[in-house]
Amino acid sequence: MRKKVIAGNWKMNKTPADAKTFVSENKAAFDSNNAEVVLCVPYVSLHAVQNELKGTNIKVGAQNMHYMKEGAYTAEISGEMLSSMDVPYVIIGHSERREYYAESNAAVGKKTKKALSCNLIPITCIGELLEEREQDLTFDVLRTQLTAVMDYLNEDEMAKVVIAYEPVWAIGTGKTATEEQAEEACAFIRKLIRSYFNHETAEKVRILYGGSVTPANAAKLFAMPNIDGGLVGGASLVPSFAQVIHHE
Repeated sequence: MRKKVIAGNWKMNKTPADAKTFVSENKAAFDSNNAEVVLCVPYVSLHAVQNELKGTNIKVGAQNMHYMKEGAYTAEISGEMLSSMDVPYVIIGHSERREYYAESNAAVGKKTKKALSCNLIPITCIGELLEEREQDLTFDVLRTQLTAVMDYLNEDEMAKVVIAYEPVWAIGTGKTATEEQAEEACAFIRKLIRSYFNHETAEKVRILYGGSVTPANAAKLFAMPNIDGGLVGGASLVPSFAQVIHHE
């Protein structure tokens, strides 16, 4: 059985003081033995949130990293830096990084490889635009984006990656893919991994759905056989995130 991952992506929200207060007030409600709960917070809040989470099962994650170890990359953070802080998770290739910062498929692949080499668990994001779905290009987009990642990895590495399927048209829009749409895409992703590597590797990979996940739709989405949890945006910034985590 693949253990579910419920990851909150805070994006550029909450100061360190706000983050500390929020986690202090809600960590008991967010804690879970049934799912791996991860709070992916801004860099400046990693230390404060990590300290506040001591004694819980909740993990902390970063929202991005560079694929180089060090160098003249102003404002960037390396995997080695995150690893030195005992940060276990990092989001890679979120659609906002792809859109606003022109991250290429190859860069996402290199970052995923680098994260694994630093003993980080990458939550690597893939997903189609609205116009791509309307043109029936969803599977083509997913194949291109995921293959660019798999090309950098061996079987053992791939098995450790968490893939987040996030249809771009559903992120922050209030539009959510139906559980059938989400399951279809996640099943296709697992089939791709199976065909590229093998059945055993594909069965180990945890595939998340992200895109306007709320307490109202979490249970149906997470009940799908190929959906192993969620990457949750706005709904992770409020106390009702507990209802997403404990969707059972």
